[in-house]
Amino acid sequence: MLSILSRTLAHYHQRTAPAFIIGIFRILYGIVAFQEILFLLYFNHLIFDPIPYIDVEFPMIPLFLGLWLLVAGSVIVGYRSQSAIIANYIFWIVFVNFTPMQRDFDGGFDLFMIGVGFFLIFMPIGRSLSADNLLYKLQFKYQQNPVLPKTASALSLLFPVLICLGFLYFDSAIHKLFAEHWRNGLGGWLPSSMPYYVSALDLSWMLNNEILQKSIGYLILVFQFTFIFLFYRRSFRPVFLFVGAGLHIGITISFNIYPFGLGMLSVYILMVPFSWWAAIADKLVYQTPQLAVFYDADCPLCNRTATMINHFDVLQGVAFKDLQTQADTAPQLQAYEQQVLLADLYAVDLQGQVYAGVDTYIQVFQKMRYMAVLAWIMRIPGIYHIAKAIYRRIADNRARNVCDESCMPVISQKRPYPIDLYTRIFENYATEKPKQFRFRMAKIFMVLVILQLNSSVHYGFLYRFYDLSSVESPVVNQSRLLSNAVLMLSTTFLGITPHALYLHDHFEGYEDLIAISYIDAQGQEQWLPFVNEQGRMLAPNWGRVHSMWANIAVTPNINTDRLNKFIMKVTAFWGAKVGLDLNHAQFIIKHKKAVSPVQWQADLRKDNLSGNWENIGTVTWREKHFEIKMQAIN
Repeated sequence: MLSILSRTLAHYHQRTAPAFIIGIFRILYGIVAFQEILFLLYFNHLIFDPIPYIDVEFPMIPLFLGLWLLVAGSVIVGYRSQSAIIANYIFWIVFVNFTPMQRDFDGGFDLFMIGVGFFLIFMPIGRSLSADNLLYKLQFKYQQNPVLPKTASALSLLFPVLICLGFLYFDSAIHKLFAEHWRNGLGGWLPSSMPYYVSALDLSWMLNNEILQKSIGYLILVFQFTFIFLFYRRSFRPVFLFVGAGLHIGITISFNIYPFGLGMLSVYILMVPFSWWAAIADKLVYQTPQLAVFYDADCPLCNRTATMINHFDVLQGVAFKDLQTQADTAPQLQAYEQQVLLADLYAVDLQGQVYAGVDTYIQVFQKMRYMAVLAWIMRIPGIYHIAKAIYRRIADNRARNVCDESCMPVISQKRPYPIDLYTRIFENYATEKPKQFRFRMAKIFMVLVILQLNSSVHYGFLYRFYDLSSVESPVVNQSRLLSNAVLMLSTTFLGITPHALYLHDHFEGYEDLIAISYIDAQGQEQWLPFVNEQGRMLAPNWGRVHSMWANIAVTPNINTDRLNKFIMKVTAFWGAKVGLDLNHAQFIIKHKKAVSPVQWQADLRKDNLSGNWENIGTVTWREKHFEIKMQAIN
């Protein structure tokens, strides 16, 4: 078994993949993390304060979130990529395990981001589309730029998909089999009809088609059960790519848990067949450069400019040529004196048109295509003249600054190309000890399988059918304790956790909706910008704030103490946001009914969003002290 597995992994390791795919994956993952940290900064008092704005238990939280934001920004741009992704991984673990994020504000994707972040540590994320590459090349003259590695092992792309998606889907499918509405094919339909879970997009035209909804529900089950076994096969990969990406796009736009959908979508970039990238490149990348830019090879600024533009010119529309050695290749420039040519950047397009100075940059940005907006802005009168003046000043100041050993150190003094964990393990170690490498990779994979089975069997079967805590057997009790300990470690550091989401125990009996209004300074009742008149949760109260209210505060079995705690937090946070003085503020608690059937019903979303609210209690803040009076919910 281990021998077969090791040969299979060795086969994928020997296959190469374009490194820019991993660069795009890094950027997408970083963007998802970046927006979530901004979300945490906005809601930091609601999430981290015991009493928002009143009892601030973690005053340093904004500082550490700011540091995390810088780390996520470094991940996006690829600056010090290895250190940045490790720091990001640590930040996720610390915030999830040492703050109320996981207990009260579980975003539904924190553990997924931890798991993906773990695998990113061992991927060559700085090899392409990164500031690390640019900073390394800036040490050299443009013509002497080293050729950096542009490929990576396909195995490094396979592992995140296999573990972070394959294991997750299979575990989730096991749990779904125990939910009646999922067995009825209504796993997507029911949460899409519950007010707390839906986005502002009205998809009633889809929800009211019973056959379509059941088809989607059963498709999800089949997809999740088969993904881990078939996704790596070339003939099946496009099917799983389109179905999976489509499902997660649907989650992103139809539910208010968009971070989960976006996080999952980022991994799907690794599943795009390599041949598709080649076909896209054939369509987008220029076959021949559209603009020749002539620069002074002895000018430090010109060398840096050429290197930077070449780095960002992913479509290869611009070619740089040494003015002093190749000017004769452009007859259009022969009318200019050498001294004049050295004073500016000159460019010639395919039509023979000559450009100089700022006009050269405008043409460069235009030929890069994705920077065409900047080229258009630079043409605007006023902006054009300012840019021209700034350029002239810089160009004149560098006229006598000739590149020598002081500005371009000898090769031995240059900073070496950064060696990351991927290079050490997947290239150096794999080359030196190939047999040992593939067997150890197989053993690591088997450990991951065992960790996932521990979670799936423990919670997917034993937890549902047996009360292990009541079994009076030393062996069973020790096994249970060991399983829990292993699960705690695998959950904390690898994100391996039960994916029993939106099942029968979540929706069965979910019949109560609660909203909050307030009395403004004019004595008029206003809805708090939290849950609206329909019962929908309003932006930006999505993601982990939605989870707090819809999954913890208001549930099929409402716990009064828990509900009171979160009503206190919501009224204190949003009361301050809308300008109320918590020395004397009053809120009204509202309630209405909803239904969550396990059989399909037409217009369920519309019916649940309609209906009348009744006032069931009040919240009063006096001298920043909270008092709630609420009748029992029937």
